[in-house]
Amino acid sequence: MRRVALVVGFAGLSACSSSGSSDPAAAAVERIAAGLRPPVALANAPPVRYPLAERMARYQVPGISIAVVDSGRLVWARGFGVKEAGTADSVTETTLFQAASISKAVAATAMLKLVEAGKLNLDENVNSFLTSWKVPESRFTSLHKVTLRRIASHNAGLTVHGFPGYRAGDSLPTVVQILDGKKPANTGPVRVDTTPGAIWRYAGGGTTVMQLAMMDVTGEPFAAVAKRLVLDPIGMANSTFEQPLPESLRGQAAAAHEAAGTMTPGRWHTYPEQAAAGLWTTPTDLLKWAMSIAASRGPATTGVLSRDMAIQMLTVQMAPTGLGPFLDGKGKGFHFGHGGSNQGFKCELIYFPATGQGAAVMTNGDLGSTLIQEVLFAIAAEYGWVDYAPKTLTPLAMDTTALDGYVGHYSLIGQAFPLEITITREGSKLFGEASAQMKKGEVVFTAPNKIVSLDSGTELTFLPGKGGVIEQVEVGGLKLIRKGK
Repeated sequence: MRRVALVVGFAGLSACSSSGSSDPAAAAVERIAAGLRPPVALANAPPVRYPLAERMARYQVPGISIAVVDSGRLVWARGFGVKEAGTADSVTETTLFQAASISKAVAATAMLKLVEAGKLNLDENVNSFLTSWKVPESRFTSLHKVTLRRIASHNAGLTVHGFPGYRAGDSLPTVVQILDGKKPANTGPVRVDTTPGAIWRYAGGGTTVMQLAMMDVTGEPFAAVAKRLVLDPIGMANSTFEQPLPESLRGQAAAAHEAAGTMTPGRWHTYPEQAAAGLWTTPTDLLKWAMSIAASRGPATTGVLSRDMAIQMLTVQMAPTGLGPFLDGKGKGFHFGHGGSNQGFKCELIYFPATGQGAAVMTNGDLGSTLIQEVLFAIAAEYGWVDYAPKTLTPLAMDTTALDGYVGHYSLIGQAFPLEITITREGSKLFGEASAQMKKGEVVFTAPNKIVSLDSGTELTFLPGKGGVIEQVEVGGLKLIRKGK
């Protein structure tokens, strides 16, 4: 049934592409959908291209929604596949997806609007604005305080990386219960455990403090604040921070799906951590937000923020973030955006203000992140994005007899999001697989003890112990312990 559903979902693509040269947008969609590109290209090897339908099937992603901006205008928005595996309910450009952590950048916009109104201040102690709860003082806050500038740029010293959400039927905690880690909250307390301003560390816990500050100074629910200050002024008509999702919008929403392609029980998780993970939206609405921020930063100042505030938002506070968005690139290649990862939803937003180019891609599958990167590289090639292309690598030849020294299961335990990476050997090749994140795929060595996934571009470094025996693998700053072959 699921394979049939994917075919039904692609009927719209076949119909629009039949117009070919008479519709440039449709022709571009056809080329992109036929030419997804992996994030890694091997030197002296033929280029690799994938059909979108084939990659959706590989990653067990039932539905994907894509919108593209070129020269500062929306040129197309399309849905592919289905809202729920095993059905014929097609994804369209107005289907709602969870934006996950992209919520943080949109929520930061509401916070900056309140700064402009004089209700908040970026550089004062955030406790000056909190009335229903306070960030507990400690030796770490004796000289340097938690501020909204530091919170929005992930260097406030606050804990709790992310949130798993709440299953259908679970009791939902209040924001204060979340911040104190008290039941029914399912994450630990948000606390300062390092000097504010000292290090960059991603913290959804900090964004939740920011959410409460906005609620306390306005006396409004956060979803209402965001709607009044950001969503309505920008014209994000298919967006809401309401959690749980209102009954009236549920028929418009895609269902979340696990790595195996099965629907998440209850259709999706609920996120009372609204500012950090709670936005329901579409790729088109996300691009409206990005274009508004870019317009605010320009001389005409026609966007949602003042020019000064938009410039601050898109200026590195502590690399790699501004006030909400992630920032990268230089000159015309400068771009801002954010990624998102909720239970059963993966998404990405990217925008180049100098060229007015960008895209937003949203999926309803747990393995959607790799698919999204393949789509974005195809879009970048079609529209000529500056300095945005797959990396070309020359693999390092390794002695086949030495490969077994890397084979094994590597585990990260004691975290809210456990991770296990499995390395296996098949003949003269190594393959890597990550629990609920990366399907089994070939990896190549780029240096002694360093490998790269050809599917995802993820880099892993093997760490030897006594006698040179590999004991750990490091990925994204996390160290996983080897548990054996």
